[in-house]
Amino acid sequence: MKSATDNPLRPVMIVAGPTASGKSSAALDIATEFDGIVINADSMQVYDELRILTARPSEEDEQRAPHRLYGVIEPSRNCSVAQWRDMATAEIIAAHNAEKLPIVTGGSGMYIHALMHGLAAIPSIPDTVRETVQQELESIGRIAMHEHLVDVDPETANRIAPGDTQRLIRAIEVHRSTGAPLSDWLAAGNTGSLDNIVFMPLIIMPPRDELYDRINMRFSEMLDEGALEEVKHLLALDLAPSLSAMKAVGVRELAGYLNGETSLESAVSAAQQASRNYAKRQMTWFRNQIPEAEAIFAQYSESQTPKIFSFIRQFMLT
Repeated sequence: MKSATDNPLRPVMIVAGPTASGKSSAALDIATEFDGIVINADSMQVYDELRILTARPSEEDEQRAPHRLYGVIEPSRNCSVAQWRDMATAEIIAAHNAEKLPIVTGGSGMYIHALMHGLAAIPSIPDTVRETVQQELESIGRIAMHEHLVDVDPETANRIAPGDTQRLIRAIEVHRSTGAPLSDWLAAGNTGSLDNIVFMPLIIMPPRDELYDRINMRFSEMLDEGALEEVKHLLALDLAPSLSAMKAVGVRELAGYLNGETSLESAVSAAQQASRNYAKRQMTWFRNQIPEAEAIFAQYSESQTPKIFSFIRQFMLT
């Protein structure tokens, strides 16, 4: 890695992509090759208690290269985009001070966008508003909630599918708390962009059929590794359903089986479908939001490392 005296702009690698695309393995291989530190940008992998179901790097992977921001938040708390960004910024600065390459990897588009472009100056949302909006969603359903968003913020509603409940809730919360639509806040511009940083974005975008097969297979592997016991332990904590950790893909579906509400086969099928839907939204987001990124249109494997390593070396020499 170049020193600050060689280049005033300090590099930050971004390795993004949909769930199960192999981005964590790619980030680890890059860290091994370029003396880097892997920094998590997955909104569910920040939570403790969910190593299996969120596909966190294994302990063996963590021994191969330093990993940061994995399992650092208790599931009884929510981690906001702003909080993650502050933590990630501190880890990036620490990596640069140690003359190591920061490698930010994950599938949470809002996290990556906030890091690269800053955040809109939206005030913090009171817990009472969050709870009220969550209860409203559970009461009237996502279709009616989306119709409400059309009334108060049609521009944002046009960008959010009814099934994307996380972003739907966020848009309603902002309007309910501030009196202004989320689209107005975003139009006002962002604050907090990082100085003296150059981003090297890489997106791994496998063919959809191949990715979906991998998603289905991986969830079956998670069951073999103990996902049911993990969810059982999470449920024993008696956490509020509105907490972010409780919304991880697979938690609600496997909880339904554990509570005797559905068969294991149906729970697994529903979780696999939810994961495929999430991956589809991720691919659309990355394709539209980071068009300048270097793209690998394949499931990640070591066969892609020559192309990826060449991209990094050329980028760091410019």
